[in-house]
Amino acid sequence: MKRVFLIVLDSVGIGEMPDAAEFGDRGSNTLQAVSVSKYFSMPNMGKLGLFHIDGAEAAKSQESPLGTFARMAEASKGKDTTIGHWEIAGVISPQPLPTYPHGFPEEVMREFSQKTGRGVLCNKPYSGTEVIKDFGEAHMQSGDLIVYTSADSVFQVAAHEEVVPVDELYGYCRIAREMLAGKHGVGRVIARPFEGTPGEFRRTVRRHDFSLTPPKITMLDQLAAHGKEVLGVGKIYDIFAGKGVTDFVRTSGNADGIDKTLAYMEREFEGLCFVNLVDFDMLYGHRNDVEGYAKALTYFDRRLPEILHKMKEEDILMITADHGCDPSTPSTDHSREYTPLVMYGKKVPAGLNLGTRKTFADIGATVLRYFGIKPEIDGETLLEEF
Repeated sequence: MKRVFLIVLDSVGIGEMPDAAEFGDRGSNTLQAVSVSKYFSMPNMGKLGLFHIDGAEAAKSQESPLGTFARMAEASKGKDTTIGHWEIAGVISPQPLPTYPHGFPEEVMREFSQKTGRGVLCNKPYSGTEVIKDFGEAHMQSGDLIVYTSADSVFQVAAHEEVVPVDELYGYCRIAREMLAGKHGVGRVIARPFEGTPGEFRRTVRRHDFSLTPPKITMLDQLAAHGKEVLGVGKIYDIFAGKGVTDFVRTSGNADGIDKTLAYMEREFEGLCFVNLVDFDMLYGHRNDVEGYAKALTYFDRRLPEILHKMKEEDILMITADHGCDPSTPSTDHSREYTPLVMYGKKVPAGLNLGTRKTFADIGATVLRYFGIKPEIDGETLLEEF
C-alpha cells in the first residue's frame, strides 16, 4: 500500500531566484538568514540532504545524504501561498493574482458593505496584529468590519468575537469570496477573529481561509479520481477550496500539525497526506522574527525522527516549501526564492542530487507517477531520473 507524505514548510526559501529584483526581493535567503541564530539546528534535515542542495549554504554537511534532493524554481508569476501550493500540485499560474497596495476600489467596498449590512474600517495594507491594535476599539464601538490586505493577494476581515460571532464572520467572508472574482479574484479571503480588550487585543485560532478554486486539474483531483485518498493537514483544504481533498484536519500551529500528521501515519490508506506547517510564515517570517523562526525550524527538525520512525516500506516522505519569507530584510512580505525538496524512503535513492528543477510542479507529477497515474498536470516526473 503506497503512501506519500508531502510536508510544506511554509515560507522556508533557500535563496533568491534570478527574477527576485522584479518582486522587490533582491538578496533574500530565508534559510541562510535564520541559520545565523544560535537557536538554529537542523541535523536531521541535514542527514536527508538539505544542505547538499545547490545554493543551500546555511550549513555544511560532510555526511553522505540519506535522501534525494533538489532546488525548486517557481515557474508561476507570484510568491504567495495559493500560487505556490497550486504549482506544487501541478498548476503553473502565468499571471499573478491581483494585489491592492492602496486598498480595494471604492466600488468593491461599497458592494461589500451593502451586502453585509456593516460599515468598513481601514481598507489598506496592514500588519494583522497592528490593525486590531489601531482599529479594534473603533470596531467594537461601531460594529464596522476591519478590512485590510497585504502585499499578497488577500482580502482580510477582522472582527471581535463578542461583536461579530465567528460563524457570522465566516458568512461575511463567503459574501466577499463570491464577490471577488474575475479581475478582483484575490487568492484568499481570510477571516481574522480576535478577542480581548483595547490595548490587549489578540487574534484567536479560529482563522479561516476562503480560496479561489484552482483553475485547472490538480494532482489532488487526479489522485481522488483514481480512488486514492487525499488527506489534508492544516490549511490544505482551504488553499484548494476543498477540491480533490477526501479528508482533512485543521491545525492550531506546527506542533499540532506534526501531531496530526503522525496520527494519519497510523491510519491504513493508499494515497497522499498533504501537510502545511504555517508557523514559520505566519508567526515569524511576517514579523521579522529571526530567532523565533530559527526555534521553529529546530523544533521541526527535532520531531522529524518521529515521522521517519513511522514510515512503512512503501512510504515516501517529501519535504518542500511554497515561497520564502526572509525575516532579516526590512520587508515583512513573502520573498521570491528557490525552495528545497528533500525526498526520503526505502524506494528513494540515497545521495541523488537532482539539481535545479524548472518548476514546483515536478513534485505533483512525481507523486502521480509513483501511484502509476499518468500526469495530466504541468511538471515532469522525478522518478524517471532514479
